[in-house]
Amino acid sequence: MLIVAFKPGHDGAVAAIGDRRLLYSLESEKDSRPRYSPILPTTVLDIAERLDAVPDVVALGGWSDLASSRIAYTGAGYEGIQDPIVATRRFFGKEVKFFSSTHERSHIYMALGMAPRDDESPLRTVLVWEGDVGAFYVVDANQRIVRKVPVMTGPGARYSFLFGLADPTFPITGGKPRLNDAGKLMALAAFGDAADANPDITHVVERILKQDSMYPAPKAEYRDSVLYNAGVESPECKTAAALLTERLFETFAEVAREELPEGSPLYISGGCGLNCDWNSLWAQLGHFSSVFVAPCTNDSGSALGTAIDALATFTGDPHIDWNVYSGLEFVTDTQPDPIRWRSRTLDNDELSVALAAGRVVAWVQGRWEIGPRALCNRSLLAEPFGAATKDRLNEIKQREDYRPIAPVCRVEDLGKVFHEDFEDPYMLYFRRVRESSGVHAVTHVDGSARVQTVRASGNPQMHRLLSSFAAQRGLGVLCNTSLNFNGEGFINRMSDLVLYCESRGIQDMVVGDTWYQRADG
Repeated sequence: MLIVAFKPGHDGAVAAIGDRRLLYSLESEKDSRPRYSPILPTTVLDIAERLDAVPDVVALGGWSDLASSRIAYTGAGYEGIQDPIVATRRFFGKEVKFFSSTHERSHIYMALGMAPRDDESPLRTVLVWEGDVGAFYVVDANQRIVRKVPVMTGPGARYSFLFGLADPTFPITGGKPRLNDAGKLMALAAFGDAADANPDITHVVERILKQDSMYPAPKAEYRDSVLYNAGVESPECKTAAALLTERLFETFAEVAREELPEGSPLYISGGCGLNCDWNSLWAQLGHFSSVFVAPCTNDSGSALGTAIDALATFTGDPHIDWNVYSGLEFVTDTQPDPIRWRSRTLDNDELSVALAAGRVVAWVQGRWEIGPRALCNRSLLAEPFGAATKDRLNEIKQREDYRPIAPVCRVEDLGKVFHEDFEDPYMLYFRRVRESSGVHAVTHVDGSARVQTVRASGNPQMHRLLSSFAAQRGLGVLCNTSLNFNGEGFINRMSDLVLYCESRGIQDMVVGDTWYQRADG
């Protein structure tokens, strides 16, 4: 069975599953298009070119514009866990099954289908927390949703709103929580301490938690608050960020303890699943037997979730085989100018010497990563020891200096660099950095780091480079941040890569097994 699914609205994407294997998950923002782009004709053409047959099932994710004064529904709509729409339609001359289920269900089934198969647990718990939905779902051994436990509407929107409240550039009326503000607030929360919150800050946070709706963002109602246009880097905003982070988790954790089966596995889905603080807290809670978060837990995985929902509807089983590197291959649409760039065969030992000397390397391998995190197929790499490296990378990426830089680390070195040595190949949890490791560029202000762990079997090219770097500097760890223009998705073609490197003073590019060096470098 070949299933192709489309995700409307922001974070547009198309996904294809064939015989229970993920073939492609293509987000329209990637290939240097604006972040959160709706689905584009080029994305549809990209997947059509690569499939060998017309699909058996065409699936459309449900959607509605919650911020609009007149809500128009696409497919099955945004909210609810009601049965999907199933019909027969014609698609490019072939009679196919048409399927549509709600956006809410796409998150549930994305988690169920991507999580490791578990035939032992009679029940499993799914948490969907994102811009609008905030609820738990109990799922039985037959993959049926048997109970929904609502907790709070719009947890992600409430979190993002705090950033907009403090940001003088955010509109007073008519705005809506911005999709990129949650990640910035997560970074700022590390600078604050919830225990430092005074009654004024506490009052604002509790008001945000109790607000009826965040659409449109009710900034004008908070003119009297201490956080109104206070500045996102103000002490008040950082303290409030820490407190809101704590209070949102406490609210959901309390419901989990009281309402959900103890000892069941927890599968997390929705944009809040990108918050490494919260993921770490769920793992430490002790109520669940295990915690799983997919690398595309936000809306970037919603098309895939709809495809999995269709698979479960027609077969009774949502589980798929998948690989995080299921995007498109890199496009060599031009060759670097040989007057400005020399090419040579990649030598990991020599590249490690260049990295140790302070060079920043644009690193491209294979197919792009699904989800928003750069997992060493579309990455900027640099040495991790000098604190100035973080500032240099943020300058190259043209983003705020309070944003942390993540490390990538060989599993063999985890215990030497971090206090916790669990594996995290998708960069979804925080852990504490050992001061003795000296990796200052990747240590956030609170002593934490969000690390991608690498096994030789998971990403062999990166593991080889890390092993060479370990031979140079004693630890197989590097800075790893996404290779993209500010406000755009991953770079995926040579013309954009050359433009990026030449405009930002990057003198080394690696594409596959070819190393390009600036001729005047």
